[in-house]
Amino acid sequence: MSYKFYGSISFLYIAFFIAGCQSYEPAPLDIGSYRNDLENRLINIEPITEFANRVAASDGVPVQFDMHDGISPSEGEVIALFYNPELRMARLEASVALAKYETAGLWQDPVFGFDGAEISSPSAPFEFGFMANVSIPISGRLKVEKKRAGTIYEAQLMKLINDEWNVRSELRRRWVNWATATLQVQLFNEAIDQLERIILIADTLAKAGEINRVEYRLLTVELASYKVKATDATLHLFEEELVLIGLMGLPPVSGEYLIAEFPAIQTTVTGDETARLIDANTELAILFANYQTAEESLRLEIKKQYPDIEIGSGYGSEFNDHRVLFGLTIPLSIWNRNQAGIANAKTQREVARAEVETTFARLFRELTLANTSFLIKKTQRAFYANDIVPMLEEQTKDIVQIVELGEVDTFILLETVTRQHDAKNRLLRLQADEMIAAIRVHQILGPEYQLHPSPVNRELTTEDTLGGVQ
Repeated sequence: MSYKFYGSISFLYIAFFIAGCQSYEPAPLDIGSYRNDLENRLINIEPITEFANRVAASDGVPVQFDMHDGISPSEGEVIALFYNPELRMARLEASVALAKYETAGLWQDPVFGFDGAEISSPSAPFEFGFMANVSIPISGRLKVEKKRAGTIYEAQLMKLINDEWNVRSELRRRWVNWATATLQVQLFNEAIDQLERIILIADTLAKAGEINRVEYRLLTVELASYKVKATDATLHLFEEELVLIGLMGLPPVSGEYLIAEFPAIQTTVTGDETARLIDANTELAILFANYQTAEESLRLEIKKQYPDIEIGSGYGSEFNDHRVLFGLTIPLSIWNRNQAGIANAKTQREVARAEVETTFARLFRELTLANTSFLIKKTQRAFYANDIVPMLEEQTKDIVQIVELGEVDTFILLETVTRQHDAKNRLLRLQADEMIAAIRVHQILGPEYQLHPSPVNRELTTEDTLGGVQ
């Protein structure tokens, strides 16, 4: 009867335990449903060369890498991926996550204990006992801890990919600004040359008494003003150059190797930009991985409800009576049941969901703005290129013909030079703005195919990345 009684008690306890524990309920992330809802609402060369060969398949990276003829924009991207300081820190952080993943889910170390007693009675023997305890994780918690560490590592890799993509996009923008600043300095030098020729003509007219000193002085003031503007443009060029080479992680003297050309901007053509945004945007990829981490964190807290068994065995002696010791410890999940941890994990999962959805909404708006900006800048640039600048160039030709006939109006010459300079400068800036808008569109839409972290360090090679996370 006693065995049946204790068996019934054990059965009742197990039934009570199972009924009192929470079960894991998956909540898949359905960004497509949210999308529909939202739409309804509206220098060491050798290692760099080797590195370039390893990432040659990446979007925009040149197959042939040769810096002997200067550094082109596409080659600059390779250098930035290799040397950029922020990317270095991101790779180190990914290495930390990798180390945690590789060591996650290990059994706890056994615990050894020893007790001894020396009884003061002369005839009493020395008494002792020692135990070795081992925790057996029968709950499956260690397996979930391993998978959660894998999702954390995956999120860190997604962050690294996003950092690399952003560095490449920023490098393209900065290269556009630097090339534009280079051409602006050239425009100022051309305008100064033209103004100096006008001054020579004015000097001859002043000696002949055909213009007075006030008019002559205004011309010289205009020339001096353009020389000051040229020095400002030169300083701006130097500032843009330092920013550009800083992105590549190169020293300041490297500026002389840069090739002043605009980067090749790939205008992504896709039938459904919103679907492309969800599939390829690198910032969203981080948040998707973070959401999966939140899912695994909740799964882990659920597993913590269930006990791990501690089994111990040892040897002891009491009054010269030697004995083998056994011990068994089973925590009882009756009152606590890790309710605080589970509630917190559920809340964190909802926070992760909200971060995905609100970030998608923001990127959706930014993509609309970037596309609109690109179209407007393209229209403005075409208007200047096809109408305003050609008319001013025609005006210049007419004035040159008039000068050749001996009829000179220095102020018409001055007005033509300054207007032509302003128009060319404006055209140059619009061209840069159009390219920067295209870069932004491409950045938001993401790469054409799935990128992998650039394997600068051994820790981030293909064998050590997502392939090992199941």
